[in-house]
Amino acid sequence: MRINVLQHTPNEGPGTIQEWDNQHGHELYIYHPYQYGILPKADETDMLVILGGPLSPNDDVDWIKAERVLIKQMLKEHKPMFGACYGAQQITKALGYPVSKAPAKEVGWAPVYLESDKIPGLPDTLTALHWHEEMFEIPDEAELLFSSDLVKNQGFLLGDSVIGLQFHFEPNADNVREIAINDGAYALDHNDLHQTPAEIIHHEVPSENKTVMFKLLDFITK
Repeated sequence: MRINVLQHTPNEGPGTIQEWDNQHGHELYIYHPYQYGILPKADETDMLVILGGPLSPNDDVDWIKAERVLIKQMLKEHKPMFGACYGAQQITKALGYPVSKAPAKEVGWAPVYLESDKIPGLPDTLTALHWHEEMFEIPDEAELLFSSDLVKNQGFLLGDSVIGLQFHFEPNADNVREIAINDGAYALDHNDLHQTPAEIIHHEVPSENKTVMFKLLDFITK
C-alpha cells in the first residue's frame, strides 16, 4: 500500500503513523505542499494522511485549494483517509461544511471522550494533545467520534474509511518536544487549557494513544 502524507509544517510530522506504516510494510511518501507546492495524484494514492499545520482551510492559498481537489477525488473513489487537526478540517471543508472559530482555544493535554461504538476496542476516555483554535462541523453523512469538555466536535467517522480528529494521537514524546519548542508561543496566547510549553513537554505521552492510533488506521484500511 502506498500511503501519501501531506505535512504542513516542519514540526508536525507523521509520528506513530509512520511506525504503523513500518509495522505493516507499507510505502510512506511525505509531501510538503507548503514549501514545494507538490501534491500526489489520487491514482497513485492508496491512503491519504493529512496532518496538522498553522494555516487554516479558509486561507486563500492555491495549494490548500488543490488539497481539497485531491480529497474530493479520494472520497469519490472511497479510498481511506485520516486527517489530524487542519487535516480533518480540510476533509469537512471539501465536503462543503464550514470551518470556524472554536468556542475555546485548546493547546495542551486534555481528555477526549468516545462518542461512538462503531470502532471496537477504543477506551471511553483518552488524554490527547490539542493544538487548535478552529473547528470543523460534523458532516451530515458522518458521525461524531470524539468530544472534549470545551469543544464538542473533536472527531468524526465517515463511512468505514475516513477519520478526522481535531486533536493529535500521533505524536510521540520527541514529536511533542519538537512541537512545543518551535510553536510554544501559540500556547501562551489566550490558551483556554492554561498550559505552558514546559508543562506540555513534561506531560507523559499516554501509551494508549499509540495503540488507539493503530486501531483507527487498521479500521479504515481493513
